[in-house]
Amino acid sequence: MTDQGKINREGARPVSLFERADAAYGLGPRRGVVHSDDTLKVPPVPQNLRRTQAPPQPQPQPGAAPATAAHAVPPRATGEAPRAAVAFTGPMAAIDRDHLRDAGLIVPEEPVTALLEEFRIVKRELLADARSSGNPLAWRILVCSPLPGEGKTYCATNLAIALAAERDLEVLLVDADVVKPGIADRLGIAAERGLMDALADPAIAPESLVVRTDIDGLFVLPAGTASSRDAEYLASAHTAAVLDRLTQGAGERIVIFDTPPALAASPAAELAQHVGQALLVARADETSRASLEDAQQLLSACSDIKLLLNAARYNTSGRRFGSYGTKGN
Repeated sequence: MTDQGKINREGARPVSLFERADAAYGLGPRRGVVHSDDTLKVPPVPQNLRRTQAPPQPQPQPGAAPATAAHAVPPRATGEAPRAAVAFTGPMAAIDRDHLRDAGLIVPEEPVTALLEEFRIVKRELLADARSSGNPLAWRILVCSPLPGEGKTYCATNLAIALAAERDLEVLLVDADVVKPGIADRLGIAAERGLMDALADPAIAPESLVVRTDIDGLFVLPAGTASSRDAEYLASAHTAAVLDRLTQGAGERIVIFDTPPALAASPAAELAQHVGQALLVARADETSRASLEDAQQLLSACSDIKLLLNAARYNTSGRRFGSYGTKGN
């Protein structure tokens, strides 16, 4: 992940990953982030690269009840009875913590690390948008990159583990990279049937394929059985039904999709129609602006595309997360 810089003015907040990425690639300031004159100088954004934003939400009337997590559930028709939350009923799997450590991933029970602090910043911004948007699709987040080797599966897995630490939040990590699935291997769990099996056979209940893990709050839907018709299955109307089933009746249940690179295969563009946030992972000093522009166009069905800068190694302050509380501080 990246190193975090400080604001020069003492006592101000650190620059977020999204702001660092915006400054590096010039794709525009993130909605809701205030840019201080002391931190970043973001260049003007070309009109064709500006993110398409969802229409503004109506402001609550005085005296109205505050918004709650119920926004995560699609509205029901008048008179329709509340739908029971769909529980995940797939096999149980224990995740080998040594395997997580060897893969450079967050290990839930271990002391706070610089890596965890990085992903805490990322998850806070994503959760804030999900909770404030009033759009149930904002609880579905697509993670991809323009090209292979930019760290999208690494980021998706760490993000899911970091989110699972939240109280009263369920996190479903979906391996939608059928061409080159990697979630199960990174977590050290066995995977057979999964997403593509549910899309190919309407008789299969998708919740029965979701693996329950021994990390509290974390669930995994493997990629499943690959076939020559995977792209057609993802483009079918049944995809919406499967994804709705996975979030039916749930309050704060967030779904993270790890997809193939946007410029290498079509699933990312197909799934962009079913999510409310997309996280585009760029590798520092390697990903080109042209690749980001092309990937952004392919994901344009999603109304909120964010940029995450991965593997940055510079730090203007010379300090890193994780130093606070160590000997000498």
